[in-house]
Amino acid sequence: MAVVRVTRNYQITIPAEVRRRLGIEVGDRVLVEVEGDRIVIRKAAGGLPRIRLGLRLTPEEIDRLVEEGAARGGS
Repeated sequence: MAVVRVTRNYQITIPAEVRRRLGIEVGDRVLVEVEGDRIVIRKAAGGLPRIRLGLRLTPEEIDRLVEEGAARGGS
């Protein structure tokens, strides 16, 4: 168990050993949940779909991609 400090911006640093064990890298997403009196941080499964710049999308395709991202927990 590691003890970390909450900064004035209410941020914490995930200790290196925890990042290594879970394979968390820069840009990865994590889920933050409250279970009783605990804060549980979990590595989020999968990533968000990527859209290449310059790709022409219809409004319907954009709506579909936004809905897919929201269904996966995107914000």
